[in-house]
Amino acid sequence: MLHLPSSSYVLLSYFAKIVCEPGWKWQKREKPLANFDLFYVWSGEGNVELNGESFSVGKGSCFLFRPGDHTSATHNPQKPLVLTYIHFDVKGPVDLIPQPYRILNDTIDFEHLLSRYVRLFLVKTYAAEEEAQLILKQLIIHLLRDDSESPVERKSSNQLTEAIHEIANYIRQNPGKAHRVEDLAMRAQLSPRYFSIKFKELIGLSVQSYMIRTRIERAQHLLMHAGMNVTEVADALGYRDIFFFSRQFKQYTGKSPSEIR
Repeated sequence: MLHLPSSSYVLLSYFAKIVCEPGWKWQKREKPLANFDLFYVWSGEGNVELNGESFSVGKGSCFLFRPGDHTSATHNPQKPLVLTYIHFDVKGPVDLIPQPYRILNDTIDFEHLLSRYVRLFLVKTYAAEEEAQLILKQLIIHLLRDDSESPVERKSSNQLTEAIHEIANYIRQNPGKAHRVEDLAMRAQLSPRYFSIKFKELIGLSVQSYMIRTRIERAQHLLMHAGMNVTEVADALGYRDIFFFSRQFKQYTGKSPSEIR
């Protein structure tokens, strides 16, 4: 599925986000499923049976049913299931199919995509089908990425990525502050060496380069929109030597601060 263009995804008419009625149940049919069905649980408690195997489901439970699968489901009437389901087919040879079941821990992005998919068809949206095909492929990529990481790696990766991005955002919010790598690493609860390695890996720049770039970008904004002169901007961003500021500014932008202003 990963290598197929989004136009290979055939959208079928059955899709929804629904709060299941207290007496709801999905009865097992004599014939197996004829197409793919992405089935996601937003909340509630229930039980899904897939090809004779039983799964207790709740928030974050996600199935990708395949053609030929036999399925059935029930739920707790006091805690009804809230579901999104998307029926679709695929044109062309299919490889790299996501695993049939998993529990997603990081649900925000996935749920946003599901909501966007359903909303596209609530009104007559321009190019809705084309966008829905792209979203459906994104959902499949999300599941394949989830399959490629072990639970321990996934948890560690998510926590580390969040910590590094928080630090990058902190630097961007405080461009004039004299940040020390040791202090930033302590804020992320990492050793300075490991923090520096992971920062460059995730952000694409060394900590020092990112701090300089952020400072220069802020300097450009202040020169163009805040009515401040070169000396005032240099001072506001922690530069004690205006000539060093001008040299670094030109190195990063190709122009002197006075030209920008």
